[in-house]
Amino acid sequence: MKQYLFFILALFTLIGFAKCDKSGEPSIEKVDLDLGASRDGSRTDDEVVKREEEAIKLDGLNVAQLKELREKSEKFQFQTEVNRMMKLIINSLYRNKEIFLRELISNASDAIDKIRMLSLTEKGVLDAQPELNIRIKADKDSGMLHITDTGIGMTKQDLVNNLGTIAKSGTAEFLSKMQNSETSQDMNDMIGQFGVGFYSAFLVADKVIVTSKHNSDKQYIWESDSASFSIVEDPRGDSLKRGTTVSLELKPEARDFLEHDTVRNLVKKYSQFINFPIYLWTSHTETTEEPLDEDLSEEKPTPSDEDDAAVEEEKEEDKPKTKKVEKTVWDWELLNDSKPIWTRKPAEVEDKEYDEFYKALTKDTKEPLTKIHFVAEGEVTFKSLLYVPQAQPSESFNRYGTKTDNIKLYVRRVFITDEFNDMMPSYLSFIRGIVDSDDLPLNVSRETLQQHKLIKVIKKKLVRKVLDMLKKLPEEEYEKFWKEFSTNIKLGAIEDPSNRTRLAKLLRFFSSNGSGTTGLADYVNRMKPKQDKIFYIAGSSKEEVSKSPFVERLLRKGYEVLYLVEAVDEYAISAIPEYEGKKFQNVAKEGFSLTEAEGGKEQLEELKKTFEPLTKWLGDDALKDDVAKAQVSERLSDSPCALVASLFGWTGNMERLAVSNAHQKADDPQRTYYLNQKKTLEINPRHPLMKELLKRVVDDPTDPTAKDMAKMMFRTATLRSGYMLRETAEFAQSVEAMMRKTLGIPLDEQVEEEEDLPEDSMGDDEEIDADSESKDDEHDEL
Repeated sequence: MKQYLFFILALFTLIGFAKCDKSGEPSIEKVDLDLGASRDGSRTDDEVVKREEEAIKLDGLNVAQLKELREKSEKFQFQTEVNRMMKLIINSLYRNKEIFLRELISNASDAIDKIRMLSLTEKGVLDAQPELNIRIKADKDSGMLHITDTGIGMTKQDLVNNLGTIAKSGTAEFLSKMQNSETSQDMNDMIGQFGVGFYSAFLVADKVIVTSKHNSDKQYIWESDSASFSIVEDPRGDSLKRGTTVSLELKPEARDFLEHDTVRNLVKKYSQFINFPIYLWTSHTETTEEPLDEDLSEEKPTPSDEDDAAVEEEKEEDKPKTKKVEKTVWDWELLNDSKPIWTRKPAEVEDKEYDEFYKALTKDTKEPLTKIHFVAEGEVTFKSLLYVPQAQPSESFNRYGTKTDNIKLYVRRVFITDEFNDMMPSYLSFIRGIVDSDDLPLNVSRETLQQHKLIKVIKKKLVRKVLDMLKKLPEEEYEKFWKEFSTNIKLGAIEDPSNRTRLAKLLRFFSSNGSGTTGLADYVNRMKPKQDKIFYIAGSSKEEVSKSPFVERLLRKGYEVLYLVEAVDEYAISAIPEYEGKKFQNVAKEGFSLTEAEGGKEQLEELKKTFEPLTKWLGDDALKDDVAKAQVSERLSDSPCALVASLFGWTGNMERLAVSNAHQKADDPQRTYYLNQKKTLEINPRHPLMKELLKRVVDDPTDPTAKDMAKMMFRTATLRSGYMLRETAEFAQSVEAMMRKTLGIPLDEQVEEEEDLPEDSMGDDEEIDADSESKDDEHDEL
């Protein structure tokens, strides 16, 4: 009886398998060429039959066709280099396995590009399949991922040559680099560098099946498990019409790549700007209305009179006649709807499109301040679209010089990387945008990329384009830019010697001419006829420098002085030797002179001769331990004297910055050298104090009052010139002595000593303290 029942069940099973669609083929669409044992090795006969049914469902091939396919397939061995390379790929742990999809989509795009270019010269090549697109299908049941393109396709010989060998020079170098790579990421970056991106499929797949149809050949199936490969004519005929399908039997740990959201995100990350549409076979839920099924068995009540009939009819009309039903609908979803606007001509792109693209690219809610869209040609050809944001990115200077993701590099519209900092110099790290080159090798490693000669050319052109863009900004927009990014441009003047001339034209500083900032070009236009230098002074604030003794005579004679009040200003100016033939002159340093511009050389020589006894006495006697020398000043007007730094020494502002630098050690040799460097004391020959001091020195060089006054003037000049006093206690004592003399208080009069408290009062205090302590103890006990 049991045998009879088993026979009936088997008969019904076979009848079920024999069902076909109207075309005579099985009503199943997909194929898996794996007809062997189950993954756990314990598959029963029924499971084998079921698995074969699933296999037929996968690809449209029935069991007989699969058997024929196995028998007729030609077996091949991979080229030795390919074998070695795939072992490296498969056996290495990669941090970023997801690049396989980028590589396969990139290959598909290249194949479509080839047939599109061919169609320009040969008519009819697109007749078999006019559509140019890429379609991705993820089958969770079978664990298969399919990427299909309608590109040029491959002949049988192409499949052998392209997928079984590497006919590219430098293969040995590639393998050597992979074997010597220190990290899996290094190897991961090199996949595809030598045209081997297809083999990245084995990062995630146990088996790869390639079905391809070329216009000049039949449709063939290439299959490999990474050990060897086979090729056979496809018994289904030219079902692709033209193009290629790459089917991956994913490893168990790679099943996440069958999730539709994962595929969407990867396409958006790497391939959203591919020229051809990329579709994903996916489902969504739709709500539709369907008519209600009428219950025929229900008898309608018969109204007793006309009124009841009317009420009943009204109730019938109020009843809903349809119901809402949720249905799962499968369709092709377009994934790369973002258009690569940088590939279009700038004249064809509207400002609104630029702004929308910027927001999508940067996730910034504000519109960009400005942009530049251009095509560079010459040694390297590339397209670029660059933006300047309205605001400085947060913590930009805390991350200064580190890797940024603001410039995204594409090669033939395939995203390569945004994780290296050699596309833009650090001072332009705020620039956001896209660089797309057809000349760079696809998926070149970041290490090789930074050394690539074309990258250096691209960087050079990008920087110059950005600086030209900033130079052409309208005044109102440039003021906004300068408010946010002035420090970046000043750092550029320090760090980028090759572009200093361009950067100098962008610099702005406060000046004695008006309350706002001014550019160097405007300053030069306002210079006096015989003025040959650009005067500037640095300090902590505009108010401080405008009252400095160094600018007194300049301002009185109508010269404009630049006020450098930011920490980086003096460094930036020091890095620029000249501007339009005019050298820069720090008015707090040696080398300053107005004699040639203003005349009066003979008068100056006469003053130097007259005050020679005083300058010699100050430098060689009274202040020999404090100053390098003393001389008559050409810059002082109201102040009696000032301390001037040497031509290559530190000004008071530089000294202040060095001391406040938290990262600089106190015993740093350079810091110690500059801090201990003696300055020049310049005296104002027109000041009454200097005249009186000269008179005293001439009368009596040993006059103690003269020496005290010289010391006091030196210390005052130190502070007024922006330097720090080394001995503040001695300076305070000198000021106190002067105040005593002014008020008529004897210098030897002592400070009144504090009276000692009586012992009784001390005892009372102690008793009070003891009493309070005892109360506190009592409180603690309570």
